[in-house]
Amino acid sequence: MIPGINVPFAYAAKLTGASVDELKLLSSFVVSYPLAAVLKRIPDSRPWRKNVFIILISLFYLIGLFDLWGGIRTILWSAGGTYAIAYYIDGSLMPWIAFVWLMGHMSVNHITRQRLDDPSTVDVTGMQMVMVMKLSAFAWNVHDGRIKRDLLTDAQKEKAIYKMPGFLDYTAYVMFFPSLFTGPAFDFNDYKRYIETTMFQVKPGELAPPTRKGRHIPRSATPATWKLLEGLAWILLYLQLSGLYYSKFVLEDQYWDYSFVRRVWYLYALGFTSRLKYYGVWTLTEGGCIQSGLGYNGTDPKTGKAKWDRLSNVWPMGIESAQNARGYMEHWNKNTNHWLRNYVYLRVTPKGQKPGFRATLTTFGTSAFWHGFYPGYYLTFVLAAFVQTVAKNFRRYVRPFVLTPDGKSGTKYKVYYDVASWLVTQTAFCFVTAPFVLLGFSDSIKAWARVYFYCIVGVAASMAFFASPAKAALAKRMDKRNHPHQLKRTNSEQRMAHLGVLDTEEIDRAIDEIKLEVDVRRRRGSKVEFPNGDALKQAISNRVWINRKEAGDRGPGNPVIDLDTVTDAVNETLVGEKR
Repeated sequence: MIPGINVPFAYAAKLTGASVDELKLLSSFVVSYPLAAVLKRIPDSRPWRKNVFIILISLFYLIGLFDLWGGIRTILWSAGGTYAIAYYIDGSLMPWIAFVWLMGHMSVNHITRQRLDDPSTVDVTGMQMVMVMKLSAFAWNVHDGRIKRDLLTDAQKEKAIYKMPGFLDYTAYVMFFPSLFTGPAFDFNDYKRYIETTMFQVKPGELAPPTRKGRHIPRSATPATWKLLEGLAWILLYLQLSGLYYSKFVLEDQYWDYSFVRRVWYLYALGFTSRLKYYGVWTLTEGGCIQSGLGYNGTDPKTGKAKWDRLSNVWPMGIESAQNARGYMEHWNKNTNHWLRNYVYLRVTPKGQKPGFRATLTTFGTSAFWHGFYPGYYLTFVLAAFVQTVAKNFRRYVRPFVLTPDGKSGTKYKVYYDVASWLVTQTAFCFVTAPFVLLGFSDSIKAWARVYFYCIVGVAASMAFFASPAKAALAKRMDKRNHPHQLKRTNSEQRMAHLGVLDTEEIDRAIDEIKLEVDVRRRRGSKVEFPNGDALKQAISNRVWINRKEAGDRGPGNPVIDLDTVTDAVNETLVGEKR
């Protein structure tokens, strides 16, 4: 550690009440902005210089700022071990060996962190969680580069690594300083295309975004600055509210003296306050990646303006306004969801088979294990799975009654349904996520008991209801009401779930519908060649998971996509359409 570097942080800690390490971590996020601007100005023709700069800044953060020599050892063991496994071991087991190595190493540090039990200090586990995502994906991408291309989907071909990277490229990828401690994670080929500037090539006929002084990387200072201001605003709001809503209060006697409604309100406010910290951190680190240029995600075909949402990890408004479980979880920690889907859920499913219980169970277990061993994590994940199942049933069998028979618009009662859905979703998830904040088993159960386990009671009653003849009665009444229209499942029901609980039935139905539509187009004279069904399924699930939003819940840059649009996307991204 640099001598005397703690002095200003210790002074600021006395003024704000935050810990020294928390202030240093926040400062590292902010300092990454001007450093990323310097990185962007290193000549594009000298990528090795950019790699060296990235490594040196990360070493400064780890050693000069935090004195985390253990972080260097963690990188050597995790990154070095993964590279050796990928280099020396061939065959289908290689990625799983790397996965076990990474998770096992991280588990040791999780246990050490849990025994220390001091959330105010910065250790290596946050950085290591990001590395697990990046390095396990790296192992799979190396594996994909060694097998026949016709066995891969287009997405896998794009990420596949056909030549082992050199020391500088690999080390800089692992130690990319704007996302070193808290992410976002990204694939090696994204970094390779960034460092070689091929990411910024414009297709013929497309409008090129503005650049400066002959650089390939588009100008990114303005969107990065907005992210910086947004992130700092979330952090300031967190500092204001954290003194009013804190986890220990729900265990105190004074909390029990509140009315039931006030106790539920406090639980909601506690969850909101806890999320503010993540909103701030993830927004700040995303902005640093944007400033460096890595957040670039192509251009708007109409305006030619650059899009900077490649590494978006959270959409706060989508979470706070969510009217169902899918909307709530979809906008939270999006990069982790991406990793779970592409490198766990789809990888445990044998070729040519549908993802089933094993894939769901493995993904759920990985998600929980990845977070650590606090009992609160597992309480949250398990209950979230049941809440999602109940929410899906309500959406399928109750929501159609507030829509017109053709399902294209809402009745006059839909606004009341939407308000009720928002209220139930938010109050359910403040209950569900309370153990994620409290962490301990007994503390979590005590907090739940003080609000009479209302969410568990509601989930149990709802599951009993939909397991009874009432479900068939609802379906029959719905069919009679909507006759002669046959309502298709809504877009939101054709999405994969999150947090390791994934619904394959909806995706399979979407695949069948798209196949039918494409067959019709082929009979009309369009020549289309299909890939295998597994590749088609992954392409659709990728689009469903990331891009599709239901009407009334649109995120930035994510329009509602109907069947025709998805079909066009399949033709464009998988096989192309021969005319």
